[in-house]
Amino acid sequence: MAEAQLAATPSAVAADAPLLKVRGLEAWYGESHVLHGIDFDVAPGEVVTLLGRNGAGKTTTLRSIIGIMQKRRGSIAFDGVETIRLPSRAIARLGIGYCPEERGIFSSLSVHENLLLPPQVKPGGLSVEQIFELFPNLKERLASQGTKLSGGEQQMLAIGRILRTGARLLLLDEPTEGLAPVIVEQIGRTIARLKQEGFTIILVEQNFRFASTVADRHYVVEQGKVVDMIPNAELDANIDKLHAYLGV
Repeated sequence: MAEAQLAATPSAVAADAPLLKVRGLEAWYGESHVLHGIDFDVAPGEVVTLLGRNGAGKTTTLRSIIGIMQKRRGSIAFDGVETIRLPSRAIARLGIGYCPEERGIFSSLSVHENLLLPPQVKPGGLSVEQIFELFPNLKERLASQGTKLSGGEQQMLAIGRILRTGARLLLLDEPTEGLAPVIVEQIGRTIARLKQEGFTIILVEQNFRFASTVADRHYVVEQGKVVDMIPNAELDANIDKLHAYLGV
């Protein structure tokens, strides 16, 4: 059987324009000022990573993009639409999907029920069959409850759910955290395939060696600011600097 075609919905932005443009992004948890002017761009069909130590502001950046952070200011333009004042539900309808580090699997629901739960908010959402093609493990566990899944299967399910929605910008927070090497490789192959099919991905990742296998560019975040951008092709030449940034 021929493989089903995966396709992200075409973007309305010009070919040379960023799909996502973040400028001067600040965010707070209560009175705690976490982001201090984040600036970066992501081109259509690109995979970029946000690298940095714990507490640098990487996850807060993703949460700000999807609109979970209640107190934020600056500019976040997606496909030419300013989203900084939009609620998260409206941002999701524009075509942004967020996969949090904790995965958010409904433990009492089966794999199939978890997949069917999110609505398709944009044309081009993947069918359940296409998700099973990406993650054959999920098809084998179709009737299993979330509590019965391994960490890797939960991560596959979490990614599969946002692909169902029709999102074309995917925000993946620590997708390889705590996973066995064989599952990390599978996640890497899936990200590579999604990139080939035109999806745009922002990846928060502590494992920069994994990130180097899938990303085009790496933004380094320190104390709530982007302090450097390293093209993946120049990663080896900047490895000492990267070690200093990450404290490894």
